[in-house]
Amino acid sequence: MRSAGPGASGPKPAAAFSWVTLAISISAVSGCKPPPTDAEMGRDATEETPAYASDPLPSPETEGAVWARSPQNAQRIVYGVPGEPALMALTCLTDGELPRVQITRMSPADEGAGALMALIGNGHIGRMEVDAIVVAGRSVWQGTTLAANPALEPLAGPRQLTATIPGAGLVTLNPSPQPMAFLEDCRSR
Repeated sequence: MRSAGPGASGPKPAAAFSWVTLAISISAVSGCKPPPTDAEMGRDATEETPAYASDPLPSPETEGAVWARSPQNAQRIVYGVPGEPALMALTCLTDGELPRVQITRMSPADEGAGALMALIGNGHIGRMEVDAIVVAGRSVWQGTTLAANPALEPLAGPRQLTATIPGAGLVTLNPSPQPMAFLEDCRSR
């Protein structure tokens, strides 16, 4: 093999070394930067407008709680401990083509909030949308769905079930045939 002489073309070893050194230096410097974060995202938020929900509420005590027909509305049943404010209510609405069930969870709700209520029991799991609405001067959780909606199936049995809304606690609904009878009656209208 011939070696390159004084007039041979090609990069000189010193020039090649300086380009490699420069490339390594640039990649090393760029590798020293921290990874991106969202730490600066809160910079535009003002302290006057909090962007978070109220503190979660504890689950209410339901020992001794029962379902009872509402004296004000024959198509409504309420759930709670006798002598205390109701925790939940089911209302059958028949003002449209198809019967609907309105579920109200009497628990404070942040203005404008929305959530999914989970109903779990009697071999079924159902979820339905609920919104914060004002009833009798206080904000509570309420949602309405068709009575035939499978999300209501946890109510269609006599065993214990639970109703949960994020931040509003878990309500244990003691075993009772009342929600099952209510749902059957509403669906038949």
